[in-house]
Amino acid sequence: MVRFVLDTNVILYLLGGRLAEPLPAGLYAISVISELELLAYPGLVPSEEQRVRAFLNDVTVTELTQAIKNHAVDLRKRYSLKLPDAIVAATALALDATLLTNDQRLLALTEVPTRMLPIKVLS
Repeated sequence: MVRFVLDTNVILYLLGGRLAEPLPAGLYAISVISELELLAYPGLVPSEEQRVRAFLNDVTVTELTQAIKNHAVDLRKRYSLKLPDAIVAATALALDATLLTNDQRLLALTEVPTRMLPIKVLS
């Protein structure tokens, strides 16, 4: 079965009902970095926090392993990525998964399989 790592921006689109298509079939994981970014999101109201926590209960949260750390250091050095982005991308590498992201910098990484998801245009 295909494995995916969800970037924080895709999770926000998913929870906000902004994805134009359903997520592709497969097994899903997120980085511990995305968990922290979601729970610390500025202006998060209690009802949104409940939705975030329900989502987190339904997905595998991947902690930092030595392999993820090694990949993150390499990606950060080679691409000048922000550390959180490097860790999310490194998580996909370590899990041999496709990173679902709408971040143009991450989509440009050559050694990380990536896929962009269409979002609904707000009118």
